[in-house]
Amino acid sequence: MILVTGGAGFIGSNFILDWLAHSEEPVINLDKLTYAGNLENLNSLKGNPRHIFVRGDIADSELVAQLLSEHRPRAILNFAAESHVDRSIHGPEAFIQTNIVGTYRLLETARAFYKDLDERAASCFRFLHVSTDEVYGSLSSGASPFTEEHKYEPNSPYSATKAASDHLVRAYYHTYGLPVLTTNCSNNYGPYHFPEKLIPLCIHNALAGRPLPIYGDGLQIRDWLYVRDHCSAIRRVLEAGKVGETYNVGGWNEMANISVVQSVCEILDELKPKENGSSYAAQITFVTDRPGHDRRYAIDAEKISTELGWQPKETFETGIRKTVQWYLDNPSWVANVTSGAYQSWVGQHYGSGLNTTARRTSPHVDT
Repeated sequence: MILVTGGAGFIGSNFILDWLAHSEEPVINLDKLTYAGNLENLNSLKGNPRHIFVRGDIADSELVAQLLSEHRPRAILNFAAESHVDRSIHGPEAFIQTNIVGTYRLLETARAFYKDLDERAASCFRFLHVSTDEVYGSLSSGASPFTEEHKYEPNSPYSATKAASDHLVRAYYHTYGLPVLTTNCSNNYGPYHFPEKLIPLCIHNALAGRPLPIYGDGLQIRDWLYVRDHCSAIRRVLEAGKVGETYNVGGWNEMANISVVQSVCEILDELKPKENGSSYAAQITFVTDRPGHDRRYAIDAEKISTELGWQPKETFETGIRKTVQWYLDNPSWVANVTSGAYQSWVGQHYGSGLNTTARRTSPHVDT
């Protein structure tokens, strides 16, 4: 059995679905169900005895200790995190509490559990921490992609808190001998992505006839990784990764934000053309850049490829088409997540109805 934290979020829920499709091993899913945690992502697992959901916080040491004692998992996979850069700019406190304090308490509880394992169980136990390429900072246009040896230079409250959590994980390995693994991934996209992030936001806004807001000149570059490729990489790292090591996971797909949005528009033009024949690209609107916006991220995934034999299966072209089709096929999921608290946040962040003023100043997200 494994324990997955943050398993109702975008990447976590995709991982659980992927795990149970490839393994008979049960999963305990611990999630606080904040705004981006959505059990609807896991509807297909209703009644499945291999999926045990527990609502709770990774910072609740008593609850985590109880779960470890009761279920005796062979691994903890930590997906739980506040992950939205724009939200971190407007309210960094939640990021500090979850990403730093929460990770610390999870590590402490895991350390106590690990210390009491017998020799055989201890030799198999792993703590896998899922992190981001944003901890490395920003790359210039001609710089080589991030390797695992790249120094940390976080530029947002989000990336700074993830960097801190990475350092804590490393310290618990070197100081206490906790058998950790860390993965740093590039920008994920795919099914069940909460529509505050670039790709799902643009799909949602395009279909609703609203502006597609693009920061600055739209030439910020990201490496795009289809989420199910990320899931397969994590499975492989858990299976064969060397204790104490970090593995960068990327899609080998560097693209500018404007090109990503144009690709989405082209696919929508094909799959769901407008009645008036115009392109969704006409809705693209450039807005004021956000503070401290990193210009380029790029992952060198050679280590995980060479040492563990992992490669992404999807190109950006195949992955983005699958993603757009998924959102077209699941309008009820989109309708459910874009109501209530999410709508309140959109109103506060973008302004009511994205009026003329909001179009000039409101941001989208690119990660």
